[in-house]
Amino acid sequence: MKIAEVSKRYGVSTDTLRYYERIGLLRHVPRNKSGIRDYDEASCNAVEFVKCMRDAGMSIESLVEYMELLEQGDETTAARKELLLR
Repeated sequence: MKIAEVSKRYGVSTDTLRYYERIGLLRHVPRNKSGIRDYDEASCNAVEFVKCMRDAGMSIESLVEYMELLEQGDETTAARKELLLR
């Protein structure tokens, strides 16, 4: 799915999606042979999660930290839970 389609589907501007990718909120967004973003199911799920957390009032900084912890695996579950509780 192209960035414009993701933007429309989730109500997030293309500039915001690019920003989220640049700061590490959206990681590993696939690209086609031409280098154009081609969001897969996992990337769309990440957009939906980030949007939900932002709508709930979670700060960008906390979300970046959460996504970094998520990348590290299950051993960070307690730390991620603590972030969500804050």
